[in-house]
Amino acid sequence: MIAGPLAGLRILEVGHILAGPFATMLLADLGAEVTKIEPPGGDLSRQVGDAYFASINRNKRSIRLDLTTEQGQGRLGELVADAHALLVNLKPSVIRRLGLTYDSLRRFNERIVCVAVTGYGLDAGDDPAFDYVIQAATGVAALTGDPDGPPTLPGYSSVDNSAALTAALGLLAQIVSARGGQVEVALRDVMLAQLNYRAAAYLNDGVEPRRMPFGAHSYYVPAQLFPTADGYLALFVTHDGFWKTFAAEAGIAEAAGTGGFSTMAERAARRDEVLAVVTRALAADTAKGWEARLRPLGVPAAAVRTLPEALDATPENIVRAGEYRLVGSPVRIAGYEPEYRPPPRLGEHGSFVVDGD
Repeated sequence: MIAGPLAGLRILEVGHILAGPFATMLLADLGAEVTKIEPPGGDLSRQVGDAYFASINRNKRSIRLDLTTEQGQGRLGELVADAHALLVNLKPSVIRRLGLTYDSLRRFNERIVCVAVTGYGLDAGDDPAFDYVIQAATGVAALTGDPDGPPTLPGYSSVDNSAALTAALGLLAQIVSARGGQVEVALRDVMLAQLNYRAAAYLNDGVEPRRMPFGAHSYYVPAQLFPTADGYLALFVTHDGFWKTFAAEAGIAEAAGTGGFSTMAERAARRDEVLAVVTRALAADTAKGWEARLRPLGVPAAAVRTLPEALDATPENIVRAGEYRLVGSPVRIAGYEPEYRPPPRLGEHGSFVVDGD
């Protein structure tokens, strides 16, 4: 068994709820030593529930520290002096007031990497920036849902999770540079970046994005959800080889009108015709039946499952961290098997608060 690729890396986290804690947990799973610096009352996610807290805080240490006191600030300096990075997700005014920027901490350690996860940037003020707010503000909600219905949300914290991945990347990139410094990750900027080809189509060609029935892709046809005899099927036909194979299996290769569907451009130009033909064909079998038929042929397709069904189908992704069953690290490294330890108790590794706090 080899050591984790981030073994020896010491990271401090001043995080609440999701984005910051998830970012550092991903690093902890890869061997980094992550220490949560928690206020006297703890990370707010402890109030949400034990399983919630465990899902984003396994493999960490916890130090209870009141950063509003002189004693707390002194202990923070000691921790920073021996750390490679500090990641914080709080309002910009709080980050500055608690001295959690590189400019404030460099006196303890010139090479410390300070990552600030905020809504709009360290210099952009304290406007509310929760996940769902950012989805609305960046156009994500407007792109989601049936075009004849209201805008909607995807049902999970896409902004916070995406920001966490970005923050972990930014932290490691600055450490690799062997320079200390300030790294900023704004939730708004992360989501705008993830709208890459949608944004490019508008900025360069003036094409405004629109919601499509069944979550259809704006370029590829057929690439969306389809009703079947039982359940819904996600079908994602991109190149012409996929279409030829699918059409043959679905029995529509010789159907009237399909002669003009052989290329990607033709399918896009005749979207409605293609979707009508495919919808009729898929009604002949169930979603799981089509999945079983199409996957061996290399056609990208999957029956829509609930999360419990997806977890039941992938037991290899479930790990134990103490008393908790959780989804394990998505990063697989040959020869390395993460050790999944339970989340820390508040102040388990040190409590530095004045009596009465």
